[in-house]
Amino acid sequence: MALAHTYAANPHWVPRPAKDALDALPGEDGWPVLGNTLTMLRDPKAFGDAMIAKHGPVYRNHAFGSRTVMLMGADANELVLMDRDKLFSSEQGWGPLLNLLFPRGLMLMDFDHHRSERRVLGVAFKPEPMRHYAQRLDQGIARAVADWTGQREFRFYDAVKQLSLDLAADCFLGMELGAEAAKVNQAFVDEVQASVAPVRRPWPGTLMKKGVEGRRYLVDLFEREVPKRREAGGQDFFSHFCRATDEAGEPLSGTAIADHMNFLMMAAHDTITSSATSMVMLLGRNPEWQERLAGEVAALGGDYPDQLDRLVETEWAFKEALRMVPPVPSLPRRALRDFEFGGYRIPAGSQVGVSVGMTHHSTDYWQEPDRFDPLRFTPEASRGRHRFAWVPFGGGAHMCLGLHFATMQIRLLMAHLLKEHRIELAEGSGEKWQWFPIPRPKDGLPLRLVRAGQ
Repeated sequence: MALAHTYAANPHWVPRPAKDALDALPGEDGWPVLGNTLTMLRDPKAFGDAMIAKHGPVYRNHAFGSRTVMLMGADANELVLMDRDKLFSSEQGWGPLLNLLFPRGLMLMDFDHHRSERRVLGVAFKPEPMRHYAQRLDQGIARAVADWTGQREFRFYDAVKQLSLDLAADCFLGMELGAEAAKVNQAFVDEVQASVAPVRRPWPGTLMKKGVEGRRYLVDLFEREVPKRREAGGQDFFSHFCRATDEAGEPLSGTAIADHMNFLMMAAHDTITSSATSMVMLLGRNPEWQERLAGEVAALGGDYPDQLDRLVETEWAFKEALRMVPPVPSLPRRALRDFEFGGYRIPAGSQVGVSVGMTHHSTDYWQEPDRFDPLRFTPEASRGRHRFAWVPFGGGAHMCLGLHFATMQIRLLMAHLLKEHRIELAEGSGEKWQWFPIPRPKDGLPLRLVRAGQ
């Protein structure tokens, strides 16, 4: 019922195509009910490679409760993400995965509605707030790295997730989570895990049930703060947002504010956690690049927030880490009208997906795609490459709103990590990952920070 209500509220809603509408497309439906969900979750790259080898770059798949048409490659990314003809609905694409967990989140909005809400949220990423964030991030990261230094070995993913949540709370909420931090973190974990749960209903004992309960707790936490923030003169984003008005001059409802904050806080720490973890892992496996980046950091001398643009090779390394492990590996949409691609006609109402992860590892655009090589992103090497061959932040109207915040946090993290230390991975660290919905190492990436020169 909730899914139908969400779609009915969308003026661009279209019905699903007939059950047999996609039968003419190559592909396979897998097991009854579950389809290919479990096979995909087990090894999405192997599954994608096998499907492309067998069926080509356009194929039918059945997973997470629905049939989807997968469109592979940079041209497909450009068609769907730029969406020049308004062919695709992001709300109806993400809805089956997220409507019970992040309703009214920015990704679940289309066209004029999305544009107006994005404009309101965009105030959080203007130059003045970003300068404030830089100072807060610098201080918080410095304290965390000092704490990590004293540990013989620790799970980096867990540590940086807690750090990223604390930093997001500081920058966006303007509050310390204190004793509630562990519960808040678990609620976000439960929401994200529920988004790819094989069982899509919140039945007792299911991941979806835990995710829905996590959302309820977080929304209640944020809604309790709204009246206080409306009256106070706080300068944090949450307070500004509580005092904001819509295009009609009316204040936003407490529920709408809470839903936006729920989505923003998830995006501002879970995806950054994944990106930071993959970069640290890849630097741990490539010590020559650790030394290069350490030299770049040493040349700054200090006062990092004002010199981040000088970390050029650090940016190349971050881009390469995002290429190898994109934080959002797949992007769903729903076709609002019939369209053609790759010689096939896809009917209106079809679920459509593009795979960022598969494009980032395609030999059509990248030589030796499984090798870590930040030099792919020098201006010379980037020249002439399809601009939608690298899309870790999405593209078009739905380009990630916080991409500059994420890049700033990663640069500061690398500066503090590599200033006096080197990353030493435990044996076998990071060998197995859970790739969906947001990549994370199953072992938490155990490592230690070793004093440079030891």
